[in-house]
Amino acid sequence: MEVKQQLLWSLFALSCIGIGLYPLSFAFSAVRQNGLLATKSQELLMDNTYMIAFYTHISFGGLALLVGWSQFLKSWRNKYLTFHRYLGSFYVTAVFTSSIAGFIISFYSTGGAIGGFGFGTLAVLWFTTNLIALANIKMGKVKEHEKWMIRNYGLTFSAVTLRVYLPLILMSGSDIAQALQIVSFLCWMPNIVVTETYIQSQYGKGSSPMLKST
Repeated sequence: MEVKQQLLWSLFALSCIGIGLYPLSFAFSAVRQNGLLATKSQELLMDNTYMIAFYTHISFGGLALLVGWSQFLKSWRNKYLTFHRYLGSFYVTAVFTSSIAGFIISFYSTGGAIGGFGFGTLAVLWFTTNLIALANIKMGKVKEHEKWMIRNYGLTFSAVTLRVYLPLILMSGSDIAQALQIVSFLCWMPNIVVTETYIQSQYGKGSSPMLKST
């Protein structure tokens, strides 16, 4: 692996680990007061449905991000196939759990209907790509499983890209509601383009159904 590729891979892995561990920071009250929950009303913070869904989403989403990047190490997968399968099952379960919870909290988005639609669409795509990837491996279609897991992890990685784009949008002068409306789409749409480009480079043409016109 070239030095440039090594640096990119290291940055990718470290960002996944760093943001994957982020939910642990909610054990500290200062983060709860100044982080994602700071934009919510006290009434909503007293809503058990929202709070359970919120913590379920960030906890299982963080775990999926934390473990998922290692599945891209092909030599490691081949050497430790049994562990890869166990870790993969854990990842799939975490994504299913977090995506359902994410869909629920999208209805409470500070970005209103637009932000809710963006985050809700992300949750549906995240759940669906996970389901398709699981179905393919159950049918023994390993290559298709790999491609759909790449697509799925591209959506998982939106947890990282959101935290890159959101501060930049806020610094441009947008308020938090406007920023969340923008980032609710920006955090995942470019990721789809990147993952489809990568899939085409690795698996050849005809491997990108998410970009095909209907």
